[in-house]
Amino acid sequence: MNIVIVESPAKAKTINKYLGSSYEVLASFGHVRDLPAKNGSVDPDANFKMIWEVDPKAAGRLNDIAKSLKGADRLILATDPDREGEAISWHVLEVMKEKRALKDQKIERVVFNAITKQAVSEAMKHPREIDGALVDAYMARRALDYLVGFTLSPVLWRKLPGARSAGRVQSVALRLVCDRELEIEKFVAREYWSLIATLLTPRGDAFEARLVGADGKKIQRLDIGTGAEAEDFKKALELATYAVTAVDAKPARRNPQAPFTTSTLQQEASRKYGFAPAHTMRIAQRLYEGIDIGGETTGLITYMRTDGVQIAPEAITQARKVIGEDYGNAYVPDSPRQYQAKAKNAQEAHEAIRPTDLSRRPDSMSRKLDADQAKLYELIWKRTIASQMESAELERTTVDITAKAGSRTLELRATGQVVKFDGFLALYQEGRDDEEDEDSRRLPAMSPNDALKRQSLSVTQHFTEPPPRFSEASLVKRMEELGIGRPSTYASILQVLKDRGYVKLEKKRLHGEDKGRVVVAFLESFFARYVEYDFTASLEEQLDRISNNEISWQQVLKDFWTGFIGAVDDIKELRVAQVLDVLDDMLGQHIYPPRADGGDIRQCPNCGTGRLNLKAGKFGAFVGCSNYPECRYTRQLAADGEATADRSLGQDPDTGRDVWVKAGRFGPYIQLGEQKDYEEGEKPKRAGIPKGTSPSDVDLELALKLLSLPREIGKHPETGQPITAGLGRFGPFVKHEKTYASLEAGDEVFDIGLNRAVTLIAEKVAKGPSRRFGADPGKALGDHPTLGTVTVKSGRYGAYVTAGGVNATIPAEFEKDTITLPQAIALIDERAAKGGGKGGGKAKKAAKPAKAKKASEKAADGEDAAPKPKKPAAKKASAKSKSESTSKARAAVPSTAKTSPTKAAATKNPANTPAKKSAGKT
Repeated sequence: MNIVIVESPAKAKTINKYLGSSYEVLASFGHVRDLPAKNGSVDPDANFKMIWEVDPKAAGRLNDIAKSLKGADRLILATDPDREGEAISWHVLEVMKEKRALKDQKIERVVFNAITKQAVSEAMKHPREIDGALVDAYMARRALDYLVGFTLSPVLWRKLPGARSAGRVQSVALRLVCDRELEIEKFVAREYWSLIATLLTPRGDAFEARLVGADGKKIQRLDIGTGAEAEDFKKALELATYAVTAVDAKPARRNPQAPFTTSTLQQEASRKYGFAPAHTMRIAQRLYEGIDIGGETTGLITYMRTDGVQIAPEAITQARKVIGEDYGNAYVPDSPRQYQAKAKNAQEAHEAIRPTDLSRRPDSMSRKLDADQAKLYELIWKRTIASQMESAELERTTVDITAKAGSRTLELRATGQVVKFDGFLALYQEGRDDEEDEDSRRLPAMSPNDALKRQSLSVTQHFTEPPPRFSEASLVKRMEELGIGRPSTYASILQVLKDRGYVKLEKKRLHGEDKGRVVVAFLESFFARYVEYDFTASLEEQLDRISNNEISWQQVLKDFWTGFIGAVDDIKELRVAQVLDVLDDMLGQHIYPPRADGGDIRQCPNCGTGRLNLKAGKFGAFVGCSNYPECRYTRQLAADGEATADRSLGQDPDTGRDVWVKAGRFGPYIQLGEQKDYEEGEKPKRAGIPKGTSPSDVDLELALKLLSLPREIGKHPETGQPITAGLGRFGPFVKHEKTYASLEAGDEVFDIGLNRAVTLIAEKVAKGPSRRFGADPGKALGDHPTLGTVTVKSGRYGAYVTAGGVNATIPAEFEKDTITLPQAIALIDERAAKGGGKGGGKAKKAAKPAKAKKASEKAADGEDAAPKPKKPAAKKASAKSKSESTSKARAAVPSTAKTSPTKAAATKNPANTPAKKSAGKT
């Protein structure tokens, strides 16, 4: 018997069919060991000795492998064909040695780039040993990320309360986003004008030409800077006579793009479909591991973590055949196209991402795939085929025109483009980020000296715009250009930045949040070298040299650690107040924008005598008054003029109190009056600003409406109890007794009538109680051979499948919405065999999400495994007791529930979401 180890159960099942009864294929479910999340797992003083700990969830699987090895002839390690896959094979082998499960078995390592019968069979014919250099590179990368995370993150917690962590690559990616924010803030718009004439040829054909010169001088895009200059040119053009000076038509060729790498696939899926990189990789993983086609699971694409752009000769031959069949021989180039990677640090160890069989056209596969899988498969198929198609042939035409107005001579130019032969454009055209559209208008026929007539003249004012914020696609592209991170890490790095609140994705653009900007400012001030783009890229190059067996991994770690620990020791001596002073100066332009009245930007708007400065609180940095506690003015860091600073909207006609828009630490809100307007113990009335409404858009009328909520609509005709309308965490609602009903599109929380409210309440009652916080009824997949109906559900700790009271977690490599019945049965049987998983329909420990297989494991490339911050030991007993009770209460909440204090307050009183009023101490 031959024992084969792969990473996922889906892959194991498929490969077992390919290999036959003499092979037993077992799944490791990704990594089986990792560095314990505690200090000392990597010891720099012992030549970077690393302590590995078996994942408790993997212990049973490793025991199964050890048992299967008894009497086996060979152990074949067939994990993924990259550095992480090599590391998983090494970990499995090391654990088997520790268990003394290996006797005389032959140890072999095989790799295949696609899960097809041919690819797997061919790989089995060419075994090798585990690549020690690749394992060394993995250990160096893992140790680096561990040391950065466990050394730098505690410094952040102590010196910058509210900051969650820093990572070797994560922090550099964050700096890219925050540097762009700084560019936008520093940007000063510049006025410029353009003049475009619509002209007619002698045959009456119209076209547009732009003013490009006057009186012997060229006019560039920004040269006409005032309306007066534009008006002067306009008068001349209105009086001018026009004639064609020259017509220049030049042939041009456009070549197709190379097949997809990991990063280019993520970029294009983001541009064309709006897929987040992490979502793209999950879909690609499914297509790689295999889809049921004709009763057999078959991998549809090659391995999806690669920076190579070449494809196998047999795939090129097949592509050329498909092109000839579908488009004709004119679209097949004379010789196959060969590509070379342009990305910095590209290793090109594997093929580009391509379909395993190009004869499987997208239209025939769409019926066998879900919507997103079909989209991604079609994208990969088209890109692969287009990469081997003939170039597009174009003709670019430039027409120069002279306009004579008395003694003045002005020059205009018209450009156009004609596609003579579409070539690969007949199938595919790559999307673009932040790029002006190419002028592809076709120009009418013209000849030199043709007289032209002016039909109209357009004079337009413009203003230069700041550089655009990064999209997820353009950030991935920029990271790749700089050589930051590896293909497998981009998706997880972006996800970490979003999860930690360092950036937010808004209208498909990444915005640097205050929390992230403070972290970057801290790192740039005290650890500048370690967030430099060139330094991070050079470190990547050294890691690649380790994988090529050129340098020692311990030496790379030693060189890094010597300087890094010195920088950490230096910052430890600084007080928090000193750190805040440095950050206050560095972020001054962001924190304190100019005031409309030209006054002191740091003067407290509340007391008038205190000065604003940066403070640190439990939930992060904020701006407070130096007169605290006498003045308790606080606000968030960003203060874009009146839009986010405290401002009065006017007086409430009923009470005579001022109505304020205030910027609290947890977001903007409305407040009626000031604390001084109320009696002792009484608090001002407050109201949250609806999601999607900018504070700058709130006027007195809207503010008074918000303060009026919740409002009574009327009495229910059956119970006589009031029906109220209000705003809550999940939007506008109506409430009767304990029944809440969300308002639908078109309903207004401020003026909904009693009849409509009664109808919504009745419909909600008819539907039964909401399952938002209840058990998921699940979706039936079919029947288990012995346990009855198999159902897929969402539990408190993640998705799981259940049958006959046996619950089994759905691993990260599967999708809840697309898991198949055979896959679910295999998971349930595995769980039942271990004697666990029964929970009477409740997703207990079995329903906790498994450690993400590759997406998160490969995040080690850019993410640290830092421990959670601990509270200082020097606390009073009462404070400690309170902390412990609070911790216990929090432990009952799933880790995915990220409810802020503001949101928590909103659940108790949906109408009011007050910002917490406090000031931090330094």
